[in-house]
Amino acid sequence: MALPADRAVRPALSKLCSQCSSFTARQSRQSAAFLQSAQQRSVSSIRGAQSSSSCSRQAGGITRTVSRPTQTSITSKLPSVVAQSRSKASSSTSFAVNEDVAGSGIPSKPILEQDNLFHSFTNSPIPKIRQRAAFIRQHSSCPHHSHRPGQFSETTHQVDTESGSQPPKHVDFECPDCGIPVYCSEQHWMDDYENHLKICDTLRQINEDDHDLHSGRHFYEFNYAGPQMDDAMVNMTNWDTFMYTRQFEAVNDDRCMRQATRLLTYPLTIGSVLHELSPYDIRNRLTVEGLKSLTALRYTLHPPKSGGNESIKGLRPEAPPVRLFILGARAESSLPRDAWVQLAHLFPLSRFHLIFIGPESMMNRDDEFPLPPRTPENPYGAVVEDRVWPTMKISTIVDYYHTIHKTGYFAPHDPYFDCFVLFHPGLGHPASSHEWEETLPMLLETKAPIIATGYTQADMERDVEWVNKKAKGEFDILMEPGENTFRSLRWDLNDLDPQDISAGNWGVWAFRGKRYEATVKDNVIAV
Repeated sequence: MALPADRAVRPALSKLCSQCSSFTARQSRQSAAFLQSAQQRSVSSIRGAQSSSSCSRQAGGITRTVSRPTQTSITSKLPSVVAQSRSKASSSTSFAVNEDVAGSGIPSKPILEQDNLFHSFTNSPIPKIRQRAAFIRQHSSCPHHSHRPGQFSETTHQVDTESGSQPPKHVDFECPDCGIPVYCSEQHWMDDYENHLKICDTLRQINEDDHDLHSGRHFYEFNYAGPQMDDAMVNMTNWDTFMYTRQFEAVNDDRCMRQATRLLTYPLTIGSVLHELSPYDIRNRLTVEGLKSLTALRYTLHPPKSGGNESIKGLRPEAPPVRLFILGARAESSLPRDAWVQLAHLFPLSRFHLIFIGPESMMNRDDEFPLPPRTPENPYGAVVEDRVWPTMKISTIVDYYHTIHKTGYFAPHDPYFDCFVLFHPGLGHPASSHEWEETLPMLLETKAPIIATGYTQADMERDVEWVNKKAKGEFDILMEPGENTFRSLRWDLNDLDPQDISAGNWGVWAFRGKRYEATVKDNVIAV
């Protein structure tokens, strides 16, 4: 591991005069603080994604309760040099910083060592985890059958006579093996131990991963790879082959791998479906209609080299950027931009415009990007981050998509340049399905591919069933539902129900509005 900046320059500082030494040391601490803050953004994004995923599952995938009457556009025009420096800063040396001295940027000893990550949530040395334990105790109910009337017994194949004999109770007893409050008492934990044993190991893994995020260690797994060499092919068979061929720093620890994939699953899920070397083909879940739609997008994303350069004679016409509409955006809209830049590295010859749309797309980001009133020049108050990378631009709109679609703001839609992405939309969940009823017909009307993911297999199948019910005969399946090759390897816990564990983007499928092609036969047009 690289030495912290202060220790690395200390021998050189000793040879300078006292005045220069003070100035250089001050500059060194400022650089350390900047690099440490870049790493903290990655760690904070995982914590935010975890809390967002928990809340979204609690309310069915999309909890659209935040509305802002006034928004405006803020265009942060970053030159390409600045964008590159940000990426380099994130991929350079990071520091293990204690939360108490994080603001000073002074490296300190980690709060928790890697061999001391398991602690009960209630007695955790991390205050935020103790607060989380208190939240679970206040809102989660004991899953014992005595609190659930009319529960069916798998052993007797009859309704359990003891079910519902006691009123519902909140959890209070922490399993000594996983350290998470799971039952109201030790007696109920012992009675139901066989069922708890099915998820106990996973809950313990979640416990240790959460403490690892707050441990203050050196998170080298967030050192992302830079641009891909022209002659180097990317192998997208799985996470290991992808990170190896993309020349990521070797991640040899399972826990570090889980932390890294928690962020990278969002751009890689999109890239794995759209890339010409996708693990999904006609022999693996891709349908004939899917091959047609994705071939159109891949034609744009993988253009032939034109021989152009920066000189006057080297100017060549360029295709417009590919627009990725990420609807119902929550945690994915606040990911570190270096994570989204990985998508640009997969398609170096094309340009991207990522458009995050949803009432929660700017939640908890007011300090970073305040939202002034809307203006005629920017009617939907889009927050524009220009030149995140020379070939990538990101816009965020705090509104519903169907409201924008009715005005034709993004019209016309072109299947060669447009794609919709729904991360954990909760289409079929009773708490959120009504919010998609108006949006779904408009999405099918564009005839553009729609990529959707789910937390679990049941969540994904429920979404597929809802789409089939609401638009039967009006859509084509582009990719059969199934497990996502680039799902998050880290499991997440639902604070309202510790029995409910899931993984980010566990499953993925794709669909599109049905196309009706006209054919001419015997001078009669048949549709």
